[in-house]
Amino acid sequence: MPTPGSDLPEVARIARDLIRFDTTNYGGGRSRGEREAAEYVGAFLESLGLEPHFYEPIDRRTNVMARVPGRDPDRPALVLHGHLDVVPAVAEDWSVDPFAGEVRDGMLWGRGAVDMKDMDAMILASVADLLRAGERPRRDLVLVFFADEENGGIEGSQLVVRDRPEWFAGATEAISEVGGYSITVADRRAYLLQVGEKALVWIRLIARGRAAHGSSFHPDNAVTRLAEAVASLGRTAWPVTLTDTTAQLVSALGELSGRPGGDPDELAAETGPAAGFLRSTLRTTTNPTGLTAGYKHNVIPDRAEALIDVRVLPGTEDAALADIQRIVGDDVEVEVVHRDIGLEVPFGGDLVDAMVRALDAHDPGTPVIPYLMGGGTDNKALAELGIAGYGFAPLRLPADLDFTGMFHGVDERVPIAALEFGQRVLTDLLRTC
Repeated sequence: MPTPGSDLPEVARIARDLIRFDTTNYGGGRSRGEREAAEYVGAFLESLGLEPHFYEPIDRRTNVMARVPGRDPDRPALVLHGHLDVVPAVAEDWSVDPFAGEVRDGMLWGRGAVDMKDMDAMILASVADLLRAGERPRRDLVLVFFADEENGGIEGSQLVVRDRPEWFAGATEAISEVGGYSITVADRRAYLLQVGEKALVWIRLIARGRAAHGSSFHPDNAVTRLAEAVASLGRTAWPVTLTDTTAQLVSALGELSGRPGGDPDELAAETGPAAGFLRSTLRTTTNPTGLTAGYKHNVIPDRAEALIDVRVLPGTEDAALADIQRIVGDDVEVEVVHRDIGLEVPFGGDLVDAMVRALDAHDPGTPVIPYLMGGGTDNKALAELGIAGYGFAPLRLPADLDFTGMFHGVDERVPIAALEFGQRVLTDLLRTC
């Protein structure tokens, strides 16, 4: 009898295997760890004749790297990187076991199917295609699979860049997740190529008051003060502010929809399921994500806290923090928990041209549009080494699939046909770039 799933293409089998490693990252240093997934990746790389290198600066937070020699040693090396951790999944909310790697209706389901064990699998399968055929990429490839990306890379890429910079010797550019996938605008398919990321600022709001009995008349209530601040900030409608990248995005959406010069939010709405994702790239966002206060029903606490996920356009971090303080008021403290840079690189150059050509070879005539991602990737850490990062995980997707909504969502899944498409595109890119 054949092994269940043995009829899957290799790229899907790798993605399924990776999903089955529970690499949940709860944040704040709490994680199940990436060690077993990293060991799986290392064994796969070793089977291709490569030498994997491991770095585990913190127990079970394992990073793995291998270098693939290219045909032209004079060309700068290219980094292909992914992360092995995933955000938590509440099994009761899912239609399937989030860590079973189930195949259903032509799709691979599970936590990490979209973010980003699909891209990890495409990297491994594409490199395998080349090496097994006796080919080599045009330039050296640095393959890296990081820990802790879902916590801003604090225990992953940031430590690797600090302690193992030699892994990236000679590299000038990098490719990773959250770009290269298709959207549909006015019944026309287009691909988004990520050439930037908003800056990340995680803050904590702290409200203080006076402790008292829960039955008392008490205007100095920390919970009330915090609730008012959280509501004010969470409901703030930040204005559209276009960067070079988002101006190009809006212009392209206008052309595709037949509405050149249209309102940016309305043009983003033309992308259907991707609209919320793209609208977030046009402005600052401030989303409350956690609340902590109190310890007993009849005790008014003297302190209340809230976590806010702030994403701002590159270079506007200080101005946004000043606006946030104004919105929440001077009697609420704004504490920066973690802050990372924003990125924006030109939509042009040899690598971008090669990515566009690779997509065109497999989906002729389909436009490729630059965009600025609302979230962040490990490209931020690599930028400390002067490496320019792009998002290019090529996937040709059904028009009705809410792909972007599955990042950190429920019932995460990716079409197996899209994985095969992405592997073919990525393999061709590595031959030529």
